[in-house]
Amino acid sequence: MQNKIVSRDEWLKARRELLVKEKEFTRLRDKMTAQIRALPWRKIEKAYYFNGPKGKESLADLFEGKTQLAVYHFMLGPDWDQGCKSCSFFADTFQGIPIHLSHRDVAFVAVSRAPLSKIEQFKKRMGWTFKWVSSFESDFNFDFCVSFREEDERSGHVVYNFAEGSYINDEMPGASFFYRRDKDVFHTYSTYARGLDILNSAYNWLDLVPKGRDENPESTMDWLRHHDRYE
Repeated sequence: MQNKIVSRDEWLKARRELLVKEKEFTRLRDKMTAQIRALPWRKIEKAYYFNGPKGKESLADLFEGKTQLAVYHFMLGPDWDQGCKSCSFFADTFQGIPIHLSHRDVAFVAVSRAPLSKIEQFKKRMGWTFKWVSSFESDFNFDFCVSFREEDERSGHVVYNFAEGSYINDEMPGASFFYRRDKDVFHTYSTYARGLDILNSAYNWLDLVPKGRDENPESTMDWLRHHDRYE
């Protein structure tokens, strides 16, 4: 790569011109997040139960006394040997935030379809402390379109990211958000695929360095490793 080399004054002029666009982007982002928060809600009618450190817990239990819940759909299937390296990349960036979210009335939890024993084993290997529960005995992952059954694989088509597309994997990533009012739980928002990028602080840092993410466009995350597997 070879960018134009300029004087300090020329650099400041170009940077200030870009700042105008950055401010426009920030204002647009503020408007977009306001629209996200203004979306209609849907009441959760089905009973979902999870296995976690406290035993069997309902979806309402995951709020742990808060009125808001953020869920990361972590790709770790029942027959997987380890968690997805991409989801692990995301997990490394949100490892320290649950305490801060808690002080803004938000509970945080990762959910996978793998049995709790497999989750706990991988969590220990990675050194993570955030809450992570198993949805193995419920339809939660299927209903939120992040896990797919054998018949989906046979058909070759699934609904993911709010659209029908080709089958890619038995597990896919996402994030979902909920609100609790008394005994009622409401689904307020979900995002998938590139919609998750904003949640990854490492990607946001990479976007600002000269080489950017520097990824292979044909396989964007082929460089990635679990943090204990880099050479």
